[in-house]
Amino acid sequence: MARPSGPASAKGKPANAMQIALRACRSHIKAVAAFSAAVNILFLAPTLYMLQVYDRVMATGGVMTLVFVTLALVVALAVLAALDGLRGRILVHASNRLSRLVSPAILEMAFSGRPDSRGARTQQAMREFDVFRAGLTGPVALSIIDAPWAPLYILCAFLLHPLIGAIALLGALLLFGIALLSERAYRAAMKDSATRLPAAYAAQEADSAAAEAARALGMRRALIARNLDERFSFNQTQTDGAFAQTRFSSAARFFRLFLQSAALGAAAWLAIGGHVSAGACFAASVLVARGIAPIEQIVSSWRTIAQSLAAYRNLNALLSEKPATVERTALPAPSGAVTLERASVKSPDGTRAILQDISLSAAPGEIIGVVGPSGAGKTTLARVLAGALAPDFGGVRIDGARYEDWDADALGKHIGYLPQDVSLLAGSVAENIARFAHKEPGFDNKKVSAEVIAAAQAAGAQDMIQRLPNGFDAQIGPGGRGVSAGQAQRIALARALFRDPAVLVFDEPNAHLDADGEAALVAALKAAKARGATSFVIAHRAGFMSIADKLLVLNDGKVQAFGPREEVAAKLAPPPQRPAAAPRIVSET
Repeated sequence: MARPSGPASAKGKPANAMQIALRACRSHIKAVAAFSAAVNILFLAPTLYMLQVYDRVMATGGVMTLVFVTLALVVALAVLAALDGLRGRILVHASNRLSRLVSPAILEMAFSGRPDSRGARTQQAMREFDVFRAGLTGPVALSIIDAPWAPLYILCAFLLHPLIGAIALLGALLLFGIALLSERAYRAAMKDSATRLPAAYAAQEADSAAAEAARALGMRRALIARNLDERFSFNQTQTDGAFAQTRFSSAARFFRLFLQSAALGAAAWLAIGGHVSAGACFAASVLVARGIAPIEQIVSSWRTIAQSLAAYRNLNALLSEKPATVERTALPAPSGAVTLERASVKSPDGTRAILQDISLSAAPGEIIGVVGPSGAGKTTLARVLAGALAPDFGGVRIDGARYEDWDADALGKHIGYLPQDVSLLAGSVAENIARFAHKEPGFDNKKVSAEVIAAAQAAGAQDMIQRLPNGFDAQIGPGGRGVSAGQAQRIALARALFRDPAVLVFDEPNAHLDADGEAALVAALKAAKARGATSFVIAHRAGFMSIADKLLVLNDGKVQAFGPREEVAAKLAPPPQRPAAAPRIVSET
């Protein structure tokens, strides 16, 4: 049975990966809080040391007292340093644990391939997660943890004298108010960045991917200017926010130094009047500084805090959209019977339908040719058949089971997909053909190597691959760099045939093939038919469709015709032209 995994949130909704990871890090946070309590108590040691030195040692001339209180101070500071280092290390371990728990969910969403408005957000998600992790382990995190202990130092300042305590309390309230003003000033900039920055990064990456075409077509300067215009437009908002942050940070630093000196001056005035001891003058300055220092650090680092909070909110919202993890029942290997049930796909902006009510059935061993004009929806149909894209309405079944009832990776092992953009990845030729099976548990190098060779032979690509430098171990760059378009398509064909999948979906598989490559492709399809695989082939060359058992004609996202190849071809054939009438010859008399 399929059953969801993972705990539920407090509101009854399934907890997302971020919430689960934060719960898993509770023990780290508790340990950091405990160490912070000890650290902040030990920070009182220098204050007590000054009081003892000025009020007792100097008044009595007790050298042994000075020695013992100095030793006590050294021990306290050593323990303080050790605990401070430990809590920093614990935060780093918490950050690493978050990465282990959350990164797979983010990458899973990034590789989901959904063509909606969430695309730019998923591409930006890992950057935002790194921003959140950096904020979690940076100095500002320790300042936030130390901030609740500010009342302890303010209380100690009141114990010295109410006036000194009042100065410390006033300073804390004043800096807290500055922090609120800083947050309000920076909020607009953060909101603008959260909506526009991911789209700007995505556009820049897309333009960079087309750098060769841009250079060849003389578009390089135009694209640079377009990206600069986009950056300048939101940089101005960020600049205004940064200027406001600088003003508030400078104001916080001024008030912290002023109040620290004011506490020293007030204590000196009280000491002249005999209300406090001489040592209280220095203790007052230290207590006030320590009481308001975390708040000043928070004000100065508000940009980092705001970015971390915005990153957390975005990640939490994004991961909440991810369906709950479901442990699927392992289904038997399919025979390849594929059925589409009124499958419909909307455009990314939702304004039009790319596919409308597509219904068809394909039996094992059939070759279905898909034809139609450009923009008819053929590539979208291929993505739906391959499981790369879930239809917005309707569904796809294989051997009666919906695609959604399968684990995505388990289903993918039974489907051979050759997209228009062959999408070879950085790695060796063998790794690409094997679909990077070396990352699977229980990887058997000898078995997988034999399966790679078999797939290359089935695609008629073995000789071509062995002519490459290092053969099957030849390295391919991102996007198939290092091999020609025809070579990349034949390697991708071998990848699609790896382990003899039950369903083949080929989108323009002969677009870059020469005569030998096309002959190998036809042979591969005939061999797949002989072993009972179901094949869907999209091709513009009508002659290539002679091997198809059935033809599916798409037009404007709808089925125009579907049936045996000869019947559909006869319907689509233009009517025979009537021979022109012979000219009449009129004899003259």
